[in-house]
Amino acid sequence: MELVVEAEGVVLPASLDLPMGHARAAVVALHGAEAGQRSFFLYEHLASLLPAAEIGVLRYDRRPAKDGNDVPLAVQAADAYAAVQALRRQIGDVPIGLWGFSQGAWAATVAASTKPDEVAFLVLVSSCGVSPAHQMRFGTAEQLRRHGFDPAAVAELIHLRTTVEEYLRGDVPRATAQTAVDHAAERPWFPLAYIRRQLPERSGTWADMDFDPTSAIAGLPCPVLLFYGETDEWMPIDDSIAAWRHAYATKNNPDLTICRLPGCGHQPTLNESPSLAAISPRYTSTMLAWFDRQLSGLSTT
Repeated sequence: MELVVEAEGVVLPASLDLPMGHARAAVVALHGAEAGQRSFFLYEHLASLLPAAEIGVLRYDRRPAKDGNDVPLAVQAADAYAAVQALRRQIGDVPIGLWGFSQGAWAATVAASTKPDEVAFLVLVSSCGVSPAHQMRFGTAEQLRRHGFDPAAVAELIHLRTTVEEYLRGDVPRATAQTAVDHAAERPWFPLAYIRRQLPERSGTWADMDFDPTSAIAGLPCPVLLFYGETDEWMPIDDSIAAWRHAYATKNNPDLTICRLPGCGHQPTLNESPSLAAISPRYTSTMLAWFDRQLSGLSTT
């Protein structure tokens, strides 16, 4: 079924896949940073998998970014809530949860902590437990290592990203940060730094760079399933799991399930292949089994 999500200031095209009969529950899929279209293969996988388990799936196109900047997490979370409302009108009185990938896991956590009565569960893939700035320092450094650059190059990268972060916070002049970028642009590793060649004219353009996900995690009352690829190339897995365990425990909520996926990186696919055919069987089977357990205990809202 094709429909739209009417969020503040935008109308977002959406697709809804429903079970043939009664739906036990439904999920809204939230987006990775580079996967804003509802046709992304991980969202299509949900739409092909879950309806047979009596779970509906709503996918929608993410709100367009402005001026090349990320859509703020608070806005993504508000759009997710609008999607939940649109789904509720179609599917009725069943538990609705959020599935989020990478950046979408942050947005899902914010949405669920902001609207705890509206989100019955979370399924999160590559949910980073540190700030976006920390995550990008880690991820870009890992890119350099995997491309064969030495520790000196990695140290240069970290210095560059730290300097740019300080500018974006308003702590150093733009000229200082731009000079650092100009020098680094001559390095062979610069394309892996994910830094704009010309910095924004004003600071403050990365609104969520110091977002602390543990503050949102601590506000969650719902059951959570986390997936992590064992060779994730973009985020610190152990630090993220530790952050989740510590922050989630503050609510005395015991319902946190963590699944590491052998052979997978940032996406739940084998050999880092971005395709439906490469999706980890363990990811699929674990998610289906978790839904069976949870839905037997979740009451309708």
